[in-house]
Amino acid sequence: MKSCGAVPTAFLSSLLQTSNTKSGTRDSLETSRLLRDVATREFNAFLWFSLIAVTALLLRKVFNLFRLWAQARNIPGPPCTSFYGHSKLISRENLTEVLSVLHKKYGPIVKLWLGPTQLLVSMKDPGLIKEMLVKAEDKLPLTGRAFRLAFGPTSLFVSSFDEVQRRRESLATELSGRLIEKPPAMPTKVVDCIMERLNKFMAEGSLDCNMVSQHMAFTLLGSTLFGDAFLTWSKATVYEELLTTIAKDACFWASYSIRPYWKRGFWSYQHLCTQSRLLTQDIVQQCQKNNKLFHQKDGNHYNGITKMGMKPASGTLCCSGELNGHLNATEEPCGNIMGVMFHGCLTTSGLIGSLLSRLATHPQIQEKIYSEIITARNGSMKQDQQCVDKMRLLLATVYESARLLPAGPLLQRCSLKHDFKLETGVTIPARAVLVVPVQLLQMDDSSWGQDASEFNPYRFLSKAGNGSDLVLTSSTGNAEKHVHLEESFFILNDPNDNAAFLPFGSGARACVGQKFVIQGVATLFASLLEHYEIRLPESESQSDTKQMMNNSVFQHLPSQEMVLVRRNS
Repeated sequence: MKSCGAVPTAFLSSLLQTSNTKSGTRDSLETSRLLRDVATREFNAFLWFSLIAVTALLLRKVFNLFRLWAQARNIPGPPCTSFYGHSKLISRENLTEVLSVLHKKYGPIVKLWLGPTQLLVSMKDPGLIKEMLVKAEDKLPLTGRAFRLAFGPTSLFVSSFDEVQRRRESLATELSGRLIEKPPAMPTKVVDCIMERLNKFMAEGSLDCNMVSQHMAFTLLGSTLFGDAFLTWSKATVYEELLTTIAKDACFWASYSIRPYWKRGFWSYQHLCTQSRLLTQDIVQQCQKNNKLFHQKDGNHYNGITKMGMKPASGTLCCSGELNGHLNATEEPCGNIMGVMFHGCLTTSGLIGSLLSRLATHPQIQEKIYSEIITARNGSMKQDQQCVDKMRLLLATVYESARLLPAGPLLQRCSLKHDFKLETGVTIPARAVLVVPVQLLQMDDSSWGQDASEFNPYRFLSKAGNGSDLVLTSSTGNAEKHVHLEESFFILNDPNDNAAFLPFGSGARACVGQKFVIQGVATLFASLLEHYEIRLPESESQSDTKQMMNNSVFQHLPSQEMVLVRRNS
């Protein structure tokens, strides 16, 4: 009986275990099904959220596009019949000529479509330009990308004005303080350093004006930033060639929205940029050894270069990790210095080239400047330095050369975040490319008179007193007033009083070193003209050169060849 009773008990136990197993399997299946349903619903919700977000983003872009088109309808300009705008009708070479024709037809403000979303607005009226340069404080994103690609993150060459305002103000204050406290002097050894290299080229014949101006600008900026150490630096020639090569290709590689790592030429360009950084660090170390540029003579004396990313001689170089208080952790320590050399060489070499060429084609002006230099030198206490404040004709010649050949054909600005409205009622959309055809403005008869296209430095001088008369001589020599000349009675007018004078820009983003460059170039030419005379090659006719200069206002230089002849002293 006991064995018979044990069988049902075992059987029931087996059934219970089977039932529990089936129940557990059923529960696990329901749980996994529930988890799959939750995951599916969450994934679908994510897809719906992404779809809504992308749709909202696209709708916003479409709204902004229609808004841009609506705002642009109120700006005069040629009709656009192509989806790609007028970009196929213009090029970098003929844009100034195209704008010249359009301004004559449509007035002082003209629009061009560079694409369906890219609007270009050109202004020629000095009043509108002055207002625009005050309200549009940003530069084009391409400009910021070009400097960042070549020199790394910097705080002086950024598109947004808000990011560079503090650094620009401090640099401008320091440069102004240096001009007041110690006007720039050009020792004779700087000119000797320039002539040492130029004499090697003159032995082979005449000099190329572009090459001479580039070398003079490079030496002028290098000696200003780095002191005497730069004049004896053995790698200066290599550094000059590197910056020149980088300058030629900067905008091309910056035009890519995504860095073209797949192109071999891009890696070669990056290698050149790395070499320039290493050379910049090397010359900074040479300056520290000489204890020239980075030495603080008193508590707050000459700290402008430290604001560009370096410490005084007693400190360490910024690239070693100990950054200046104004620098942030992501900023390239030597980026500002390379940017100043890069940008300064481009603009200063153009001014020097124009000045060299104008003096070569106007020997009568050159001789009057030479007499002015000798007069100022005889009254100077320091015989090894030039004081250009008394050389009014020389400074006026520098201004006139800058007017006839600005640093670039177009002055470019934009407002990255906000629309702004001009006094005429025209609304300029945000991120529109704003340009000023500087070459057209500098040759405008309404701003500069009937001789606007002619070289006449006396336009920046005025009489002071009854005993002096002003000589106005045109570049052709046909309209000369034979009156008494007394340079000592001249007053040098401020060129910025004329709103059409824009070689150095205007407004919030104007060149902070304008006065410093003008003084430096004038001092350099005072030393140069005291010992050398600038002439054209004997094979080149001056009449042909002057005819070339007057035929086209878009020609960069009236002469590409020149000769330096030592004066008999």
